[in-house]
Amino acid sequence: MKKEARNRLERKINDHCKVDKINSFKISDHDTDWRNMEDLKKLGERSLKKKAKKMIDDNLKELSEAQELLYASNKYSMLLVFQAMDAAGKDGTIKHVMSGVNPQGCEVHSFKKPSAEESAHNYLWRYTTKMPVKGQIGIFNRSYYEEVLVLKVNPELVHDAEPDEGYWEGRYEDINDLEKYLNKNGTIVLKFFLNVSKDEQKTRFLERTNSPEKHWKFSDSDLVERAKWNSYQKAFEDAINATATEHTPWWVIPADNKWIMRTIVSTIVTDTITRLKLEAPKVSEEKKKMIDAARAELEAE
Repeated sequence: MKKEARNRLERKINDHCKVDKINSFKISDHDTDWRNMEDLKKLGERSLKKKAKKMIDDNLKELSEAQELLYASNKYSMLLVFQAMDAAGKDGTIKHVMSGVNPQGCEVHSFKKPSAEESAHNYLWRYTTKMPVKGQIGIFNRSYYEEVLVLKVNPELVHDAEPDEGYWEGRYEDINDLEKYLNKNGTIVLKFFLNVSKDEQKTRFLERTNSPEKHWKFSDSDLVERAKWNSYQKAFEDAINATATEHTPWWVIPADNKWIMRTIVSTIVTDTITRLKLEAPKVSEEKKKMIDAARAELEAE
């Protein structure tokens, strides 16, 4: 992607998606579909998808090079947090955005119902044990934010207290402290809320029920959680308002069009690593001499 076009895209993403101030987020202000933007109106669906795929491919090349430097420099780590309603496209986004990354430098973790061991520890313990080491990208497909989303919508699942407003405020504070600590110690946290509309979720659920090859994706709990849509929207708004900070902003990504969503996410990840201005490790003079000797020996064979 040309530098000028990339800069324009980055400015648009910042304007439309970035939330970096406490109590500055209103979910109704964020469009779930970018196809109505002026520069996209002229493109048909096929052209839009083609252009988005081209941008993702360009980003993948840059991301592959940037991730190699991240791994080699061993100075920073990166944590990508994905949160969304069901069928928003978390799995597909992770698959496409990270497809060009060396698996040695990337780990994906999904968090289901906690085990007996996990429940015996504090509620953040199981997440902190999966944090990426320096040089790696860690991906949380759902994360510690479930503790203030699913549990807030379903308070009957809370067993350690009677959750009132003070209880949730305490958890937001814990999460802010954790992310501040991670940032201070070289872990860059990118938090993505894939913002899908209720109508689009219905369309995707129907596609799963109508396609036998996608039946495995549909769960009987999907409609149960869908019935709590408004409660989840409020929980997302509360969580983002409480935890959107300058050092760990939220990125609210329009998710009704999967290709636009993937393009935006790939651009944010690539640009974030690129801005670190990482360099390959420099070797000592002694090692340079060893390399020169090895080269001479190989060339002499």
